[in-house]
Amino acid sequence: MSKNHLKYKRILLKLSGESLMGDQKFGISSDMLTYYAEQIKSLVDIGTEVAIVIGGGNIYRGLSADSSGIERVTGDYMGMLATCINGMALQNALEQKGIYTRLITAIEMRQIAEPYIRRRAIRHLEKRRVIIFSGGTGSPYFTTDSAAALRANEINADVILKGTRVDGIFDSDPEKNSNAIKYDTISFAKVISMGLSVMDMTAFTLCQENNLPIIVFNINEPGYLTRIAQGEELGTLVS
Repeated sequence: MSKNHLKYKRILLKLSGESLMGDQKFGISSDMLTYYAEQIKSLVDIGTEVAIVIGGGNIYRGLSADSSGIERVTGDYMGMLATCINGMALQNALEQKGIYTRLITAIEMRQIAEPYIRRRAIRHLEKRRVIIFSGGTGSPYFTTDSAAALRANEINADVILKGTRVDGIFDSDPEKNSNAIKYDTISFAKVISMGLSVMDMTAFTLCQENNLPIIVFNINEPGYLTRIAQGEELGTLVS
């Protein structure tokens, strides 16, 4: 497919680390890795330029470090290293599908990943390589949501696609309230005024200030990624 048929030609896909667990309570499910690799390959096949930011909550959550007696900054760095492990696993799964990838990390670890250089990252995208951003922003006190918003703006992405377990943004938790009302579209201002949980506020404000749309959708629905890239209105558009 020609890029001219795509609504979103360059996307940043935000995946949670927890999504890699599948039915497990910890770690990485090989089935989920294969599933994500297949979905991302379908995006590449239609000509989309793909960047990915993945969390590390399946291995370690920096925000929960206090309960284990680990100070916040140390815990955040441990969380960043967890995202690098997930990034390596996803890179391997993509390469097994024949997709050229580059793992890029905000923390220098030359043996396994490239350091983040904006122009080089954009060049990888132009050459149809999938880039995986790991290591968060490289600084403590910022989540992977913030890293996704920052990198998406830096690489001039057309949209952030945030994969979740539900079909979009609702007025209450649809997993707890069967009568929850889904929004097809919603403004940044309304999300803030209603206190809806889309991304952390740092990330959300960065997208709002730079007019970068966010689409929240169910990542576990096969084919949704390509259908969104082609312009189909799935999930919830925040703009």
